[in-house]
Amino acid sequence: MVTRFDRNSVQTMANYEVVNVRGYDEFCQAVSERKGKDIFAYFTGDKDAEGNSWCPDCVKAEPIIKREMSHLPEGSVFIYCQVGERAYWKDPNNDFKKTMKLIGVPTLLRYGTPHKLVEEECFKAELVRMMFTEE
Repeated sequence: MVTRFDRNSVQTMANYEVVNVRGYDEFCQAVSERKGKDIFAYFTGDKDAEGNSWCPDCVKAEPIIKREMSHLPEGSVFIYCQVGERAYWKDPNNDFKKTMKLIGVPTLLRYGTPHKLVEEECFKAELVRMMFTEE
């Protein structure tokens, strides 16, 4: 199974939904449209026309996250969110930092819970799998 992260697309996989958004407003809308579902969110730096992120850690983490997505719970939602260009991300007043308290990209979190993996933690397949499989 191949999972592509194209902007503003929604895919329903065998047992979970993948939603691709860019920016804080699109992220909030995707979450509000899926209230009551188990939501996992992956935050990454924007990608250029060739599909390369400005964030080297995001590039390293993405294949690991994709491989472990087969462990997502049935009926859950995976939101792939590009946070913006590097300059926007570096602004301490951006909505992701100010409102959601994100401190780095990549970040993988289980929405509405304290469960979160940040930066190098996203490189560890076993931690990603635990995020997807533990209640």
